[in-house]
Amino acid sequence: MLNIISYLIFLTAASYITIDVGRRCYHAGKFYLEYLIHDKNLCLTINRILLGCYYLVNLGYIAISLTSWDRIASFEQVLSVTAVRIGNIMLILCVLHYINIFSLYLLRKNLTIK
Repeated sequence: MLNIISYLIFLTAASYITIDVGRRCYHAGKFYLEYLIHDKNLCLTINRILLGCYYLVNLGYIAISLTSWDRIASFEQVLSVTAVRIGNIMLILCVLHYINIFSLYLLRKNLTIK
């Protein structure tokens, strides 16, 4: 029963964080992409692809992480296991965000050199 409570807390928090961060990055990313690449149609396409990949990676990780939980025996474990899993999601989001920004920066740098 405690595992189910932990799953529900984790799924609710991780889904909210994933969707909210994805929406924010999608809207703010339009301006960043337009600054880097001066073609609005290409920017929109790249932004949509990034959003789709972002959702697939994060929702896939959320689904896989549910299968690797041990049995939870107390409410303390519910909080600690759920907090660690949510923290992992947030770290993955952060790393993916900075990899995308750095990749786009390098792309822009290469386009301006040529």
